[in-house]
Amino acid sequence: MKLKVVLWSVTVALGGFLFGYDTAVISGAEQAIQKLWSLSDGLHGFAVAIALYGTVIGAMLGGIPADSLGRKKTLFWIGVLYFVSAIGSALAPDIYTFMVFRFIGGLGVGASSVVAPLYISEISPANQRGRLVAIFQFNIVLGILIAFLCNYLIQLGAEETPWRLMMGVEGIPALLFVLLVMFVPRSPRWLIVKRGLHDEAKKVLALINSDTVDESYNAILKSAEQDNVSEIKSSLFSKKYSVPLLLAFLIAFFNQWSGINAIIYYAPRIFELTGLGADSALLSTSGVGLINLIFTMIGMTLIDKMGRKKLMFIGSIGLIATLALVSNAFFTESFALVPIYLFVYIAFFAMSQGAVIWVFISEVFPNKVRASGQSFGCFIHWIFAAIIANIFPFIVNKFSGGPLFAFFSFMMVLQLIFVWRMMPETKGKSLEQLEDTISHG
Repeated sequence: MKLKVVLWSVTVALGGFLFGYDTAVISGAEQAIQKLWSLSDGLHGFAVAIALYGTVIGAMLGGIPADSLGRKKTLFWIGVLYFVSAIGSALAPDIYTFMVFRFIGGLGVGASSVVAPLYISEISPANQRGRLVAIFQFNIVLGILIAFLCNYLIQLGAEETPWRLMMGVEGIPALLFVLLVMFVPRSPRWLIVKRGLHDEAKKVLALINSDTVDESYNAILKSAEQDNVSEIKSSLFSKKYSVPLLLAFLIAFFNQWSGINAIIYYAPRIFELTGLGADSALLSTSGVGLINLIFTMIGMTLIDKMGRKKLMFIGSIGLIATLALVSNAFFTESFALVPIYLFVYIAFFAMSQGAVIWVFISEVFPNKVRASGQSFGCFIHWIFAAIIANIFPFIVNKFSGGPLFAFFSFMMVLQLIFVWRMMPETKGKSLEQLEDTISHG
């Protein structure tokens, strides 16, 4: 694998780092913001959640500029959104200005979850695509950890929370991302399919792998010719793309109904219910974050060797077991092992769903509609993330943890059936080969 391809992938995956950092940095600032502007609980909750609503919209619309402007140029403007959000949030004179800039950051998060995996999948050799796209997920997890660490170091020794500095520090990696992304090439598949710039595309393909230029070029050209049909037939939601749409929907749907964001967002609340409130801060930040990082790395090393399907199969079984154990702990009120169960849960999630989701969604759609398809998959992911985050406190207070975690475990049983009966293996195949077997086959 060419070093250049790795460097391009790492550069674009910095969008994932900003994704993770932007998501987590608010945890260190939210109490100080509520106190400073005397926010009601309702307005405070909305101020924290506003970035998530921006993420849903960014994911829904991210495929449009990716097709019209190109993957590279869209990534540049995503970096600008992150930078503007960081500086604007840090300097905000009131809560409403603060929310506007946090919403802008959310747009960047949503769009980066579409465009970064999309770009990396389109410049990666088939046998290395899984681990290269998974760098994006690794950077998300790393960004979360760095945000927690930065918040801790900035707070250290301060009498009052220096929240403006916490928010503004994100501007540094955002500016670096904007500068570095200018040095990556444009996607060869976008150049051919969307712009007809064949010579430039061939030059990029030669940089990726000089031995397979003609083979790759001809495969992309054949794909473009097959999809050269009317606008109605080439629409993402036409019948011909029903299979990749269903696959993207189901993997994103089950990703969130595993309960991952409910557990991460509400870890302190969960541990208060178990009587282990004193340990909640450590578990929800350092503990969960470290386990997430380690097992995301393990998933990255295995995804091109074992394949996406086998990782999802193993992960589904692990998630069923650990969620069932947590559910049983609530029913029997035996909470001593709940921290262990949740650590193991995070490990199984990180090495399977965490590593696979962005890779799989970026692979299953044909070149013609890959950007809009990636946008669809990310939108499903984020809309269910928002729904679950919003209803979790009500559900857990209404029904307690036992039935809730039993439900999550049951959803993972359904995911196991999906993986076993429906999910295709995509490792080691070119995007054009996958197009033939999934969309045209």
